[in-house]
Amino acid sequence: MHAHSYSDKELFRLISEGDENAFRQLFHQYVPQLQPLARHITKTNAVAEDIIQETFLRLWISRDKLPDIENPRSWLLKIVFHQSFSYLRRQAVHDKALDKLGTAAEQELFTPDTNLTYPTMVRLIGEAVAQLPPQAKRIYLLSREKGLKIPEIAAELSLSPNTVKNSLVRSLQAIRNYLQQAGHLLPLLLLWLLGL
Repeated sequence: MHAHSYSDKELFRLISEGDENAFRQLFHQYVPQLQPLARHITKTNAVAEDIIQETFLRLWISRDKLPDIENPRSWLLKIVFHQSFSYLRRQAVHDKALDKLGTAAEQELFTPDTNLTYPTMVRLIGEAVAQLPPQAKRIYLLSREKGLKIPEIAAELSLSPNTVKNSLVRSLQAIRNYLQQAGHLLPLLLLWLLGL
């Protein structure tokens, strides 16, 4: 650790030079301030923790830009706000799609011909996901459960965005094949919208 405390601006300069001790000092200084904010906005501890990790990951990845930032505290707060509200927007879109599909499911999608109720579909998709290879399963769950976008998953798993995209496409195809073998056919778009 550094012998004395640095100002935020000095810490940003040191981090821009690759100083991991300065990064740790900034992290320990700001997590107690930023985490309650993210938790207050998202109402979820786990999501707040993810947002804080993502914030500091972005800081480290963008460290070459840090010397130009005049107000480090405002910059960090802005990232946490942006990440938190992005999460809420993704959740709202996801929930809205599920609500619409839930209503449509009753009326159109799950007719007696398909013989597939929503709980049955959820169970079958869960079984299909459980059979995915470990990395494909992790990518799929990060996309569906955490609502991460392809570049975010790629950064988290140190993979190329193309690898993540291809994995998601293969996973959806595997899930669709599993449903077909169980005697049910759902369009890939429906599986994607359901986020299951």
